Amino acid sequence: MASLSLRHIYKKYPGGVTAVSDFNLEIKDKEFLVLVGPSGCGKTTTLRMIAGLEEITEGELYIGDVLVNDVAPKDRKIAMVFQNYALYPHMTVFENMAFALKLSKTPKAEIKQRVEEAARILDISHLLERKPKALSGGQKQRVALGRAIVRNPKVFLLDEPLSNLDAKLRATMRTELTKLHNRVETTFVYVTHDQVEAMTMATRIVVMKDGLIQQVDAPQTLYDMPVNLFVAGFIGTPQMNFMPGKLEKKENGLYFCFEGFEVKLPEEKAANPDLAEYIGKEVIAGLRPEGIYDDAANLSLYSDAVVEANVEVTELMGAEIYLYLHVGEEQSLIARVPNHSQSRAGETIKIAMNTAKMHIFDKDTEKCICH
Repeated sequence: MASLSLRHIYKKYPGGVTAVSDFNLEIKDKEFLVLVGPSGCGKTTTLRMIAGLEEITEGELYIGDVLVNDVAPKDRKIAMVFQNYALYPHMTVFENMAFALKLSKTPKAEIKQRVEEAARILDISHLLERKPKALSGGQKQRVALGRAIVRNPKVFLLDEPLSNLDAKLRATMRTELTKLHNRVETTFVYVTHDQVEAMTMATRIVVMKDGLIQQVDAPQTLYDMPVNLFVAGFIGTPQMNFMPGKLEKKENGLYFCFEGFEVKLPEEKAANPDLAEYIGKEVIAGLRPEGIYDDAANLSLYSDAVVEANVEVTELMGAEIYLYLHVGEEQSLIARVPNHSQSRAGETIKIAMNTAKMHIFDKDTEKCICH
């Protein structure tokens, strides 16, 4: 097993294009690390540099204690699982899984034992004699994982391995991958643009944008304490509501004012020294959809933070309802409320905001001032 160390890694292409900038990260042994971000943010390029499929322009990459910048991919003791599975169509499942072992002159008996063990772990023993064309997407994905497992790699690299599966199978495979990680106790580095995959599987998440790391943290910490507007908006479904407005100091406390409404911030937030220099200035407040309420109990509880809103659309999601709201002239909001909500499209309702869960961001730098 192995840890990974990426030190000041850059990837620059001819023509002045920098895909990854000053990437610094220590990945612990047996960690399940997920790289997440929008298309083109550099996450797959980073994974390919770890695999040795892309040359590192600057910086140092260590697997364990070994500097591997100039080590060939086959000698790095890593295994990669691709988005398109990359199975050989003319070979059986057994032959696909055994291929790398045959190339490395592993004895036949050991190949058989390793392939059968991996097939048992992945519940594909009954498929070993089939060809890839006779497999479903989920089965192909398991074969691709099996081909990686048999090599006993120090590090698993997975590049959007679930993106070709349907929603239900993707949810199942997420659970299977988490179980597999616990079973094989190897370091996993996983790339996805799907933040649900990141939140459900990772021990830590790296959020990337434009080749730069924005934040590295445990999933819940990322959700509760995003460092900037980008991370706050990227993590969470539906995404966080952002409200441009002003901080105003009054005799009885500190208020966030927007669209003609004033909501009072809790005393512990108002006392935050970082907010002092922003009084009278424009800021952006962020509040997740579950922090907006339309029921009488919460309207009473958060009476200092009640505003009027027009309900534009309601979406029943089963256990909950998403309310698409409009406040004042321009502000759109999404509230996530219980499925017994009485709010209906076309109505004007009162909503309460849980200001204890409100984040305040600097309008210019987009950094979070306080949580």
